[in-house]
Amino acid sequence: MNFDHIGLLGIGSYVPERVMTNADWSELVDTTDEWIIERTGIRERRYSSDDQTTTDFGEYAGKAALADAGLEAVDIDELIIATDTPEMFFPDSASFIQHRLGMGEIPAYDLAGSGCAGFIQALDVARSRAACGDKKVLVMGIELASKFFDWEDRNTCILFGDGAGAAVVGPVEADAAANHPSILSLKTGTDGSRADILSRIAGGTRMPFSMDVAKKGLHKLTRMDGREIFKEAVKHMCAASTEVMEMAGVSSEEVKLFVPHQANMRIIHSVAKHLGAPEEKVFINVDRYGNTGSASVPIALCEARDMGVVESGDLVLCTAFGAGFHWGAALLRL
Repeated sequence: MNFDHIGLLGIGSYVPERVMTNADWSELVDTTDEWIIERTGIRERRYSSDDQTTTDFGEYAGKAALADAGLEAVDIDELIIATDTPEMFFPDSASFIQHRLGMGEIPAYDLAGSGCAGFIQALDVARSRAACGDKKVLVMGIELASKFFDWEDRNTCILFGDGAGAAVVGPVEADAAANHPSILSLKTGTDGSRADILSRIAGGTRMPFSMDVAKKGLHKLTRMDGREIFKEAVKHMCAASTEVMEMAGVSSEEVKLFVPHQANMRIIHSVAKHLGAPEEKVFINVDRYGNTGSASVPIALCEARDMGVVESGDLVLCTAFGAGFHWGAALLRL
């Protein structure tokens, strides 16, 4: 399968207006601005309004990516949604978003449960679909974590933010490839033996939803071993990043910007250090948005471009790690 002619035709993102600062959280749980910044680097995050849903976020980010690509919804051949915060248990969020955008009866489906690595996994699938059928595929990472986490658990509630990012993946003419952001190389992986380390245990067949589960708040319980996650995230994000550079014959010095998943500042700094990336070449917005899960990489990529941090022809390396454990990296030429 030849991926040489597959490019990013357009990108877009959306973050809601509601801002929740560390000071705001300190009024709700036993925490302080200093405590949160020291451990995560997060200063504020965005939350959806009470009436916003996954479909709304998908509409906003999707329209932004389509406009950036100069395309209409009817020009898209396939829709892939990466999310752990779906519109409903079923049907999938892609069905609702497909209808909202007016895309016609094209294939539309979710990639669920991949956590923060979901967007890069979806990008991998979209690249293959585009390459084998000359298709234009709209890919999104969407998370409304504020609808699901435990607002009384200070160890997790302060970490997450809401947002969405999208990209149109499709074929470009050989003589036009240099004018389009291209996916030069991509790598994903999974280690299912560590699945229980980062999980929301209730709601599936292991612990079906019930009134007892709801009373105990188990449907909002996020189980996570922070130390183990840190170690595994750094290991796999670095390994995947190194591999995609080797696949493309590119050195870390040639990469203009590193865009890691915005989990927390400690993980970002550790990944950058292991990859030999200087501070000025690492894009960071976790301080303003928190961990937006599968949306974090496309949101950061959009911001970096819109702020002029990167320009046409620059090499950008994106990498992420999430529950599963799943991970991935993608080397892009803008």
